[in-house]
Amino acid sequence: MKTFTGRTAVITGAASGFGREFARIGARLQMKLVLADVEAKALAATRAELEALGAEVLEKVVDVSKADEIEALAQATMARFGAVHLVFNNAGVGSGGLVWENTLADWQWVLGVNLWGVIHGVRTFTPLMLESAKSDPDYQGHIVNTASMAGLLNAPNMGIYNVSKHAVVSLTETLYQDLRLIEAPIGASVLCPYFVPTGISDSHRNAPTAVAKTPATAAQRAQQALSVKAVSSGKVSAAEVAERTFEAVGADQFYIFSHPHALGNVERRMEDIVALHNPSDPFAARPEVREILRASLKSEDRSS
Repeated sequence: MKTFTGRTAVITGAASGFGREFARIGARLQMKLVLADVEAKALAATRAELEALGAEVLEKVVDVSKADEIEALAQATMARFGAVHLVFNNAGVGSGGLVWENTLADWQWVLGVNLWGVIHGVRTFTPLMLESAKSDPDYQGHIVNTASMAGLLNAPNMGIYNVSKHAVVSLTETLYQDLRLIEAPIGASVLCPYFVPTGISDSHRNAPTAVAKTPATAAQRAQQALSVKAVSSGKVSAAEVAERTFEAVGADQFYIFSHPHALGNVERRMEDIVALHNPSDPFAARPEVREILRASLKSEDRSS
């Protein structure tokens, strides 16, 4: 996708983090913006900021885990702007804990947002983009799905999150191949950020009642503390990642990374698979992190 000016971008999770930065860049590039988020107040603030910059903005409060709300978003988009060119299936939440301890509500919430949100976005917007391409010989489109480095690795104590993000990587790789198979003028990319300050470590602020009212396990509390520290100390900003993402869209680049140096861990995982080795120690380079996590769990066990 080479042209952004005058084109329409749909962004989920638009009220904060990567989504807000995508919107800011879109406004700078004079795109028409469709902003969706579950947080009404923050979404309204983002809309006001972008409209002050002269952007045309459609704002809609959306729970991406619900197919009918994504469908309503698509209908509103087509009614307002008539076409969709760039879609960021970006909304996401974080959650940790030992994989057997997570409740059914935990699984339903994280997979509902992180995976089903992307599935709904792909199922709903791709056909609309294909229809637009039929009527416009110059049509160019692109879909960006936000996954994570957790979609390429499997750190312990992050089971639900890992599962959701691995699925997004697989879905996006398949989407890319399917679009190439039918020779569609639509590209696809998967964004795999590492530790970037975005607010995701505070995503339980939007958790459903069944999740919010369930006492956190010792493992969940330990993972939350580690995640907050890692994310808050991140040196790469959400704005920088958003810039890289737009550059990747313009270059039709599929894989987008915030921290390319972390790919060494991905390479090691692939080598383990090919060589039939058991999974390598994910803390080999940072054994102190493993010990902090273990110590936190043991401390919780002693106090319970």
